[in-house]
Amino acid sequence: MAVFDVFNGDADGICALQQLHLSEPRESVLVTGVKRDIALVQRVDAAPGDAVTVLDISFDKNRAACVALLERGVSVRYFDHHFAGEIPAHPNLEVHIETLPDKGTSLLVDDDLGGAHRAWAVVGTYGDNFDEAAARAAAPLGLADADLALLRELGILINYNGYGATVADLHFPPAELFRSLAPYADPLVFAREDPAFARLREGYRDDMARAEAAEIVQPGPRHRYVILPAEPWARRVGGVYANALAQAQPELAHALLTRLPAGGFVISVRAPLVTRDGADALCRQFETGGGRKAAAGINHLPESALDDFIAAFVAAF
Repeated sequence: MAVFDVFNGDADGICALQQLHLSEPRESVLVTGVKRDIALVQRVDAAPGDAVTVLDISFDKNRAACVALLERGVSVRYFDHHFAGEIPAHPNLEVHIETLPDKGTSLLVDDDLGGAHRAWAVVGTYGDNFDEAAARAAAPLGLADADLALLRELGILINYNGYGATVADLHFPPAELFRSLAPYADPLVFAREDPAFARLREGYRDDMARAEAAEIVQPGPRHRYVILPAEPWARRVGGVYANALAQAQPELAHALLTRLPAGGFVISVRAPLVTRDGADALCRQFETGGGRKAAAGINHLPESALDDFIAAFVAAF
């Protein structure tokens, strides 16, 4: 029997998988990509009797591929917190999907494992910009403030590494980064000892300094957006900079538009942190949009649709 692990290349997906591998050590085929690369289940070449675990990618975007696997006699276990749409009933399908505005996939896996590897769930939750939920989850661990801050930084850095138009934009391919994390039961040890952490920290600081120099536009009373150039650093920093903007002014909605080399934009949207609602509905108005209530995105917005997006952004919040 072959085992496949299909996971988002961001912090939530990687930390969810880390918890499962620590609890269920196994050799598996890793299927992943950049954060926005979510139509991943169709890449799984599984045979009858094989097992597939899917983490932190929308069931709605992978429904047909999942149904095809199930009909082929493959068992599928699915953990996610994005919009799912209709979920079929099937004896080979095990579903752990919740769409609460402050609970990501790492916390869903944590629930399933009874908190067995809670520190990694905290890292993934911080990476997904759920700071309050992460702090609540971390409370039973009794960590010092400095240790909690280091877990938060690690989550942000793993998440930062997932952003890019292609894997070539990233500091580490997500599967490679997961393999670097895999030996560490304690994320604090990884952060203090593994050279990958220092490389991510340096890249993050450099990219963020460039992003913070960009002009912030305020098209409405509760709205801010930034346009970044078609450069690898801008594609890497887009999501984490959108999170930072949202943290700085939680009552406002934010959009980060990064130009693509072939034209148009890739967009990250953050709903106001005080409500955490509406980002997914906004982005699904556009052909390549999707995500969750608090944070969503559009993989490609044509230049000609920019005014339409700004108008919809203002109307949504």
